[in-house]
Amino acid sequence: MNRNSPPSLMPTYAPFDVAFERGEGAYLYDSEGKKYLDFASGIAVTSLGHAHPHLVKALCEQAGKLWHTSNMYRIPEQKRLADRLVEVTCFDSLFFTNSGVEAMECALKLIRKYHYERGDTGRFRVISFTNAFHGRSLATIAAAKSEKLTKGFGPLPEGFDQVPFLDIEAVRAAITEETAAILIETVQGEGGILPVEPDDLKKLRELTDEYGLLLVLDEIQCGMGRTGRLFAFEWSDIEPDIIAVAKGIGGGFPIGACLAKAHVATAFKPGSHGTTYGGNPMAMAVGNAVLDEILKPGFLDSVVAISQLLRQGLEELKARHSDLITDVRGLGLMIGVEMATPARPLLEALIEEGMLAAAAGKKVIRLLPPLIITKTEVKEALEKLDRVLDAASKN
Repeated sequence: MNRNSPPSLMPTYAPFDVAFERGEGAYLYDSEGKKYLDFASGIAVTSLGHAHPHLVKALCEQAGKLWHTSNMYRIPEQKRLADRLVEVTCFDSLFFTNSGVEAMECALKLIRKYHYERGDTGRFRVISFTNAFHGRSLATIAAAKSEKLTKGFGPLPEGFDQVPFLDIEAVRAAITEETAAILIETVQGEGGILPVEPDDLKKLRELTDEYGLLLVLDEIQCGMGRTGRLFAFEWSDIEPDIIAVAKGIGGGFPIGACLAKAHVATAFKPGSHGTTYGGNPMAMAVGNAVLDEILKPGFLDSVVAISQLLRQGLEELKARHSDLITDVRGLGLMIGVEMATPARPLLEALIEEGMLAAAAGKKVIRLLPPLIITKTEVKEALEKLDRVLDAASKN
């Protein structure tokens, strides 16, 4: 290899120096057999933990029958999953993708197509918020406008107007005759685990109704049971026009979806949008298996109960380590612990302790455990965090 050649993997990540061979429930095991409590869940993806028996069974059975046909033909399990999601939500129609960013791209296209079909061809601009993260396509980084995401990738697609997070008056001031929609994460993830309060969601819904706009929610990370409701917006009394979901919907298998109300979804016609892999038989078998578990009676109530236990323990840690922890916030099992110091060294120390977490920005430790964690595992996590914080205080 030429000495000046790049590595075989493009250096787009700065991974921690650990590799995993297998997982079971809330635990991962590295190549040397060391056990780790997983409170990152692949960034809110492995919602039912690792190697969940029902998911493994569904995947293996489908793998032995059919992997792919393309959307040129009917896919029964795709229709079944769509029907089930429509039945338990306020939405009427959906489009399956392979990822969250593809779900967002579908949503952004649907916004424009909706207004086009109504004759409002001049409406195409979307209002977004500071600290947002909607993915890494050109359109979604244009919506987020973060220098970290956009530097070196200009010129960016036109059509996004950003305002300060939850500044409702700034939103109103940004609305013009070209505005088509308001886009917001119901709980900001990468931005620091910042939930949108129900009253603010209501105000945004009122603005979109007043001006004939669409309200679009990004629940790629906070949806599919993560907050103790199927969708995080269900903690409020509003309904969005479009929502993008992914991550937890596949429990580790790449699945995303863009769901919409009927008046919006009908803007798409045959040929308006498409995907080669989205909604394939393998993905749909797993997606239906995930939904089997999440919709079991009492499942979401158990998420709420265990999240309260975790939150209480974290508040106690905050009181004991007030020199390090400045805030504990979040919704359900999507919790941010804001630190007075950079998060990465603490995450590295947690790995040594046998626990995984994620960062959200520079100073927030993001806790995203699987939705099936137990009281025992919460106690273990709190003890590991406590030891790491004790050591950090002494240094």
